Amino acid sequence: MDLEAAGAQGDEPRPYFFLSYAHTPRNDPKDKDPNLWVERFFRDLCAHVLQLTSLPAGVPAGFLDQQMQPGEGWQERLSESLAYCKVFVPLYSPRYFLSEQCGREWYAFSSRAVHYQAARSNGGQMSGIVPALWVPVPPGQLPQPAERLQFNHAAFGEEYADEGFYGLIKLRYLRDQYERAVYLLAKRIVKVAEQSRMPEGDPQQDYAAVPSAFGPPGRARQMEISVLACSRSDLPPGRAPDCYGPAQRDWNPYHPKSSRPLADHAVDLVRNLDYQVRVGEFEAESERLLGTERPQGPGLLLLDRWALDSPRRQELLRRLSENSRPWISVMVPWNRDDPDSGHREADLRAVLEGVLESGPATEFGHRSHSGGVPTLEAFSQELPGAVKAAERHYAAHAETFPPAGSSGAMPRLLIDGVGYGTSNSAPPVTGTDHDTGDPGDGDAPEGEDPADDREP
Repeated sequence: MDLEAAGAQGDEPRPYFFLSYAHTPRNDPKDKDPNLWVERFFRDLCAHVLQLTSLPAGVPAGFLDQQMQPGEGWQERLSESLAYCKVFVPLYSPRYFLSEQCGREWYAFSSRAVHYQAARSNGGQMSGIVPALWVPVPPGQLPQPAERLQFNHAAFGEEYADEGFYGLIKLRYLRDQYERAVYLLAKRIVKVAEQSRMPEGDPQQDYAAVPSAFGPPGRARQMEISVLACSRSDLPPGRAPDCYGPAQRDWNPYHPKSSRPLADHAVDLVRNLDYQVRVGEFEAESERLLGTERPQGPGLLLLDRWALDSPRRQELLRRLSENSRPWISVMVPWNRDDPDSGHREADLRAVLEGVLESGPATEFGHRSHSGGVPTLEAFSQELPGAVKAAERHYAAHAETFPPAGSSGAMPRLLIDGVGYGTSNSAPPVTGTDHDTGDPGDGDAPEGEDPADDREP
C-alpha cells in the first residue's frame, strides 16, 4: 500500500483521512459537550482504518479538530491536514451545509481533485470524498457539490440510511448496525484512498481566503462561462497549435502541464462553489451577452490574448468595456512558459489594455492583472474572487420583482419600539453591551465517556 501520505521519517504525521463536521452548541454551559459523540465515532473509525492499512506507528489514521492543542495555529494545522490527507469525510447533518467552516474545508480538498484531474491524460473523475451521515439530510437541502456525489448510503444498511451514525450510536438496540456501518465506512475510505492516490495540495495556502463550497440555501445559483480564444483553424501567424483544438472552448493555455481545456477546469471549480454552470463561446453568444437588456446571470470570460489579432474580436471586447458589463468578470491566462509567449507579449498586452480601457471610467468588474495569469494554480486562486465579483455586480444590476400592491408606510424607529407613526428622535445611546460569551466546545469533564450516556 502507498504510504506516501504518512510522510517521510521526521516529517509531521499526516492523516489518512480528514473528518469534517459541524459543531453542535451546548444549550447550557453546564451541559456535557454534545460533540463527544462525534469524537467517539471518530475513534471507532480510526481503529478500523488502522487495522485495514499498514500505517506505521505514530501516524494518525484521521484528523479531527478536537485533537488540536490550545495555542496551536488552527488555520495552519487545518491547511496542512487538508493538503496531505488521502480522503475527505464530510459528516452530513442539517448544520453541516450551513457552516462556513465546513464549506471551506470541502472547497480546499475538492480543489485538489480538480487539479489532479487537470494533470491526468485519461480516466474518469475521482473526488476523493466519502460522505457519511451523522443525521440524514433531505436531498432537497443538499448543495450542488454534495448532490453530484451520488452516494448510496443504503449500502451501509437501511438503519444507517434512516438514522445516521448519531441514531445508531445513541440507541442500544442498533449497536450491531452501528459497528457494521463504521466498519464499512472504513473499508470505503481505504478503497477510495488506494484508487484515487490523490496528490498533495498546498500546505501553505491562506486558509482564511478559501471560499465556501456551499451557497445560500434555496434555488441553485447560475454562472455562465464564455471563452474568447483561437481555434486550430484560425491561428495567427507564428502561433503553434499545441494549446488549441477544433473549437474555441478547447483552448488549453497551460499545456503541457494541464491535459484538459481551461473551460472544463473552470467549470469544476465554479461547480465546487455551488453554482450550476453553462459554457459557451463568447463570439457566438456576443449579441445576447452584449445586448441592452438586463443581465440574465453573472458571467466569467476566459480571454486568449492571441485571439485579439482579429479586429472583430477586438471590437467585441471593446463593446464589452464601453457598454459596462461589470457582472462579466474577465480572466486572462498567459502562460510565460509557452515558447511563443515572449516575442508577442508586449504588443498583445498593449492591444488588450487598449480595448479593455476604452470604456467609461465608471464601473468595472473583475479584470485579471495586465500581465495575465501565469499558472494553472494562480488561475485557480484568482477564480473564486472573479466569481464573487460577478455575482455581486449581477445582484446590483439584475431586474427585481417586488410583490404586487402598495408597500404601505415605512416603519419608523420610535422611543418605545418600532411603529408606523411619527415620533421625536430616540434618546442617544450612551453605551453598548457586547455579548462576548463563546459557548465553544469545551473539554469533556474528566472521567466521563460518551458510552456512559447511551440512551435505551
